[in-house]
Amino acid sequence: MKNSNAPHTRTTSIVPERSVTGRTLMALIAIMTFLSCVTLGGVVLVQKSAIAWSNDVGREVTIQIRPIEGEVMESNLRTAVSLAQAVPGVARASILSLEDSKKLLEPWLGSDLDFSALSIPRLVIVELSDPREADLAQLRRNLEAIRGASLDTHSAWRQQLNTMAGTVVISGLLVLTLIVTATVLAIIFATRGTMASNRAIVDVLHFIGASNRFIAGEFQDRFLAIGLRGGIIGGLAALAFFFAASLAVGNVLPDASGAQLGVLFGRFSLGWDGMLAIATLVPIIAGLTAITSRMTVRRFLRQIS
Repeated sequence: MKNSNAPHTRTTSIVPERSVTGRTLMALIAIMTFLSCVTLGGVVLVQKSAIAWSNDVGREVTIQIRPIEGEVMESNLRTAVSLAQAVPGVARASILSLEDSKKLLEPWLGSDLDFSALSIPRLVIVELSDPREADLAQLRRNLEAIRGASLDTHSAWRQQLNTMAGTVVISGLLVLTLIVTATVLAIIFATRGTMASNRAIVDVLHFIGASNRFIAGEFQDRFLAIGLRGGIIGGLAALAFFFAASLAVGNVLPDASGAQLGVLFGRFSLGWDGMLAIATLVPIIAGLTAITSRMTVRRFLRQIS
């Protein structure tokens, strides 16, 4: 008869806690989680930058006036501003100076070119208060009164930007899928290796009547703990990476390089939604580790039964 006054003894797991396989798997999961979080964070940054760029471009249209012999450019520019401001949904219209127009062409034509010998079209920047309410068709009709005037809504640029961002997002998700698949395969091999090294313990458990469900549950609990630890390490490393990248873009890299990276990734600021996505990925990987190990153990047990 069992003595009820006997001191309570803590049961230990049948899976060794500090085995070489466990430490290796934890390091592997940490690395895979880091790569997954960096990939997911990059997707979030690109998507946020694309949305911001698309919104900025959508709130602005450009009136281009080509130089035509017999036409007074300054008069046409003032007329275009007046016509634009009379259209509903237009917040304001301003003439882009000739110096600013030259600066826009310098990256393609160089700064040493004599712009005075060129007939440079002049631009009027029209800012929209609400792109959905702006009557751009009316503005286009009104500009027909000005010779050489045309309206550019930047729709082609927005379409290319959205296509590029969509391609990057889909590519990132495919890479994330490959990383998760590699993680699952690694967990399978690690689980089978652990089962093989503990075959004697499994045989003893079978001999005393332990069910396959009990044994699989023990492995599942141990691998869940390993997955959580590795996932937390990888997730924190990914957050540290984005924090360091944000500091580098803002303070370390030259202005030109920082601006080029900023076009695609913004300021490397994940925001609460990006950090939430990374935080959500950690328990998902831990749960995937536990489920994969349980399925692998049950299949292994069926094979040796």
